[in-house]
Amino acid sequence: MRADKVDERALKALLEEASTNIREARTAPQDDADRSPSLPPSSRRYRLGVGIMLMNRNGAIFVGRRMDRSGEAWQMPQGGIEEGESPKHAALRELREELGTSQVEIVTSTDSWLQYDLPDEVVKRRGHESWHGQTQKWFLMRFIGEDSDIDVAAEHPEFSEWKWVSAEELVRLIVPFKRPLYVAVLKEFDTHLRGNSR
Repeated sequence: MRADKVDERALKALLEEASTNIREARTAPQDDADRSPSLPPSSRRYRLGVGIMLMNRNGAIFVGRRMDRSGEAWQMPQGGIEEGESPKHAALRELREELGTSQVEIVTSTDSWLQYDLPDEVVKRRGHESWHGQTQKWFLMRFIGEDSDIDVAAEHPEFSEWKWVSAEELVRLIVPFKRPLYVAVLKEFDTHLRGNSR
């Protein structure tokens, strides 16, 4: 293309390409946990989400008692990934929304995506006909604040109460259909959890 004779079509194509490259550079992932997840077609019935194992300075794990279930329905924080959101950002957002705090450090995340199925009665009761389970990236985070920084009375609360528990108590408290998932998460984070217990 000569400077004194501009081909408008070529110029337009170059500008569009440059604009695309700039947009992609702005949203380029910084690390594996930032990457936008791509799942195989067989996973379409599973909601894409994140889970957070939050440990305190003594290596105990946060659990909250679900408001929408009767009995001892405890779980770790979790939630869906919004469109255009990285797993890491989704995990930090969910933590702020459910626990009212961002006083955390990310220690690590699971190497793979972990999946669980919802029981049929849960699918029917909650109206999740479009998805029958979840595929999640889990993050191990260290809580660096004080217990008073945690506030589960959010705008749309998920937990009625919360506490710190051991890994053994966590597995005992969780609803049975999530137990294999929690055992898998504990196995992935085992080295970090043992290194933080006193």
